[in-house]
Amino acid sequence: MAYESVDKLQKVLATEVFKHTKDPKKASGRALGTLVEIITYYLLKTWGLNNQISIERGLAEYGNPNITHNVEYSLHPIVRSSFLTIDKSDKSITSNIILKALEVIGFDLTGFERKNNQLLSNNILRNACTIATSATSFLLCSIKSDIGDKLELHIYEQSRKPYAMFECKRVGIEEGMTKGPQTIEKAKQGAYVARMASSLQKIRSEIGEMHGIIYKSDGTYIIKPYIDLMEEVIYSSDEELLRKFILTIGVVSNHGNWIKKSVTGELSFSEESFQKELMVLAQSYDWLLFLTDQGLSDFIDKLLLNPIPAFQFLREIFLSSYAEGKKKNQFTKVQMNIEADRILLKYFKDNIENIEKWFKVISPNKKSLTILRGELEELKNKNWKNIL
Repeated sequence: MAYESVDKLQKVLATEVFKHTKDPKKASGRALGTLVEIITYYLLKTWGLNNQISIERGLAEYGNPNITHNVEYSLHPIVRSSFLTIDKSDKSITSNIILKALEVIGFDLTGFERKNNQLLSNNILRNACTIATSATSFLLCSIKSDIGDKLELHIYEQSRKPYAMFECKRVGIEEGMTKGPQTIEKAKQGAYVARMASSLQKIRSEIGEMHGIIYKSDGTYIIKPYIDLMEEVIYSSDEELLRKFILTIGVVSNHGNWIKKSVTGELSFSEESFQKELMVLAQSYDWLLFLTDQGLSDFIDKLLLNPIPAFQFLREIFLSSYAEGKKKNQFTKVQMNIEADRILLKYFKDNIENIEKWFKVISPNKKSLTILRGELEELKNKNWKNIL
């Protein structure tokens, strides 16, 4: 690994990238959190989930829709989709331009309210760009291909009700501390949202066994061991089980906050090594993933700090986004330079097997990232028109 720990890497970023800021260590810590989100986002895109992704949606609590919580990413069923080819001579491709082009080809926009987003502006791409919303769905747009002076756009309508959600949690460590002061608060926040989002709820027996309960529309319910019931719901075609189910996935990084080191300094991904905060998250999310120091270090070292010539552009965009007097950040999960997006997509596609090794599965116990990917694919391919 290029850096022996994320804490060492944070110090390098503080010195080389954020030395102009008032608090370089805090600024580099926030940037690390953004990079965890970006890695997660491009992993999902590489898994073929681009059209299902929404960013920072308000997720309603199960049985209590008056309370919503924003989550990093939610995955939604596709209601319908269409394709457009438009001229890219304009500096900006706005929602208005796209919607007018859709009307020309007869795409029904009855009941939709236009959003003032720009899919592309001065070579900055808006990821998961929402161009309109209705009472039951979101209308989004992404770039399918970029050829000459034309862009082929993919327009897709997502159901408001998601079938999965992802949240990323990272807290830095202050000098002289063993873990971040806000770690437990971050854990509680994530745990609360994870527990309140889905119709599949967790209950614990007196001896500590985790069971699940899920209600049907007639008030009847099913109780079973949690993992068994979760798998039953995911692989079911029963609309009563699926209609309000949301698979909850958390992603954490930085072992100083979540996992205790052994006396040799090695990490052990066993329950005995988990900090209390990680145990809170592990028992709350359906899946909890740990982005390792190795993974985060590889990403930053190979693509952003010491890249080969093919990735030099990423370094330039990253540094310019955090430079003193910057005008606009072009390296976030929402706003990404279009050429940087192309490079990242190719890198993730070419290296997906290695990238998947960056993640350790904390829970469910003895399950792999391959199984999670299969579960997301299973949910993606449900007949949601009949279910919802």
